[in-house]
Amino acid sequence: MFRTLNTPQLWCITLAAAGIMMVTMGARQSLGLFVSPLNTSTGLGIAAISFALAVGQFTWGAIQPVAGAFADRYGPGKALVCGLLILAIGSALTPFMDSTFGLVVSLGLLSAMGSGIGSFSVLMGATAQRLPVESRAAASGVINAGGSFGQFIFAPILQKLIQVFGWMGAMWSLAAVALAALPLVGVVAPKGTKPAVAAPGEAGMWNTVCGAMGDRSYLLLHAGFFTCGFHIAFLVTHMPGEVDLCGLPPAVASWTLAIIGLTNIAGSLYAGHAITHHRSKMVLFWMYASRALLVIAYLLAPKTEWTFYLFAAGLGFTWLATVPPTASIVGKLFGVRYLGTLFGLTLLSHQIGGFLGAWLGGLAITRFGDYSWMWYADIALASLAAIANLPIREAAIAKAQPA
Repeated sequence: MFRTLNTPQLWCITLAAAGIMMVTMGARQSLGLFVSPLNTSTGLGIAAISFALAVGQFTWGAIQPVAGAFADRYGPGKALVCGLLILAIGSALTPFMDSTFGLVVSLGLLSAMGSGIGSFSVLMGATAQRLPVESRAAASGVINAGGSFGQFIFAPILQKLIQVFGWMGAMWSLAAVALAALPLVGVVAPKGTKPAVAAPGEAGMWNTVCGAMGDRSYLLLHAGFFTCGFHIAFLVTHMPGEVDLCGLPPAVASWTLAIIGLTNIAGSLYAGHAITHHRSKMVLFWMYASRALLVIAYLLAPKTEWTFYLFAAGLGFTWLATVPPTASIVGKLFGVRYLGTLFGLTLLSHQIGGFLGAWLGGLAITRFGDYSWMWYADIALASLAAIANLPIREAAIAKAQPA
């Protein structure tokens, strides 16, 4: 798979993009660790804090098509710098917020906007325009793995920082890390990098978006990605609460999130390899189907720390590994000129599901005292997502002919 990244320049671009993804996704996917200390410090209640994080889930998705369109028009460098600065500001301001509205502003809007701008839609679009066609699948897997590696290292480190310096010190540390990632932007999008120019006769952005929204395959892709967002947001927000309900220590929650990130490194790399040999829609079918089966197995298993670790390892293999095949299908259907915008819209669907996953999880624990109904909803949605990918229009992968 990595043979297509056959020059130092291709590796530098890819690894720099993966580094930015490590910071933005590592920060975002570890916020569930702050729910309990935030509640203890502010007394706002789990439901209120969950709502702020749910707004963040939606904001992260809503900013994706906007950021993608901005990058497609003005170039990705400016977008990435803005994203990292806004993420740093949101993280730095959070310790000063003691109301639901304040948390919605700092975590739900600023931090989420910053991490969203410096995430998939801009990074995938930027690298797709700078890399040759044969290198894009491998690069997408590496970039996606960067986000997973961020979750793997951020979760235990932030848990330790919370224990040693308190949640405020941990939040300020996130702001410092976001600023430290700014030099990587110059590698992904050097100063003076221009957006791609449309080919003669190619439809403009508005016509391309309108055509995509009328395409059944594109809409089915959105439906599957909606479920992915519901699933991920519910777990990253409420996994620490689930661990607590089972009477296990907080370290189990942080290591569960870390294991998800670690195994998704392998899953992301495998996804980049798989879509070069199999149709992306079939890769997505098996990913979503496996999630439904894993949740069923978890519900039937005794709730020990090893159950959580094994559950995390299984889930982690497909966690964010849905991104390369999803982006691949968008590129196959509509080309890469407006990939940032079109994939950004797909991510918006993902995060509408994310909003519901984070918010409804908070309502469920408040109303019923556990997450049972959320797990049942997750099984049903994952099964439907697997089925929704089968009718997507995608040509079979051409087999290489022997010389």
